[in-house]
Amino acid sequence: MLPKFIDAHVHFNTLSEQKMEMAVKHDVSLLSINTNIPFFISIEEQEAVIHQLQKKYPGRLQYITSFDFKEWGKPGFAKRAIQQLERGLANGAVGVKIWKDLGFDYKDKNGNWVMIDDPVFEPIFQYLVENDILLIGHQGEPRNCWLPLEEMTVDSDRDYFRSHPEYHMYLHREFPSYEDQMNARDNMMKKFPQLRYVGLHLFSMEWSIAEVARRLEEYPNTHTDLAERVCHLQLQAMDNWQGVRDFCIRYQDRIIYGTDVIDDGSVEAGEIARRLEHLWQFHFQFFATDQVMSAPEFKGSFKGLNLPREVVEKIFYTNAKKLYQFSK
Repeated sequence: MLPKFIDAHVHFNTLSEQKMEMAVKHDVSLLSINTNIPFFISIEEQEAVIHQLQKKYPGRLQYITSFDFKEWGKPGFAKRAIQQLERGLANGAVGVKIWKDLGFDYKDKNGNWVMIDDPVFEPIFQYLVENDILLIGHQGEPRNCWLPLEEMTVDSDRDYFRSHPEYHMYLHREFPSYEDQMNARDNMMKKFPQLRYVGLHLFSMEWSIAEVARRLEEYPNTHTDLAERVCHLQLQAMDNWQGVRDFCIRYQDRIIYGTDVIDDGSVEAGEIARRLEHLWQFHFQFFATDQVMSAPEFKGSFKGLNLPREVVEKIFYTNAKKLYQFSK
């Protein structure tokens, strides 16, 4: 691995030290993304955990804040959301997260799904633009979520949606389509072209590097991250190795590495630390070497991208250091 790099997408909601000691061992800094996920502790509690970890491991952690959408339709919603963001940013957050519950969880009084391009959110985005605050977004899901099991591209998605049919949108046509989700996100970016935005998880367009590239071209203030989607690049590298390699080189200044590892106390602390170490090594091997590899998410083999050292350093370190304001 690199002598120093950044995992710019984790969710650290416990004070367990094993994960942090693993980061110290490999000189890894981390971005913990506070998110209004129902089974997470509150945004304020997530922040308190990070503050304690920051004190014990100075310079090792940055974090992103968020706001609660539950009262989105009530008077004063945008004002209260901005106040919540201001509190998080004043306490040290380096950006704001919007999660995928927009598009899945809320309807307006007419029964229409509330999407990220709804006018009710425009004062919030305008506030972010006027104050040059970074927004990171997870909109939609992998396209596999809207496909039948037999057409899904990776086994990890197939196994998950087979076990959790309640989240398999192919079975629930009453929800917005994949295209609706992506169009709403794109509409938001068109409305606010000055907004600095990170399309997490390869913009939820992990199935096509061409689609990701189109967003990076159309919206020059955007970046993307690789969290929980490296396997989709590996899959595409089986048949289009040169294309995936060219994509990484062309957008070397706008791609950010992350794992999306969650530590919420449901998995033993040592296992979390070992998973981080495994993913860091496995992913670095794919981007930095030309070794023939295989991945647990699909059958077959692929070759590592063997990217130039300076490109690897940007993806694994430099881009995140600059965007998320790391000190080292």
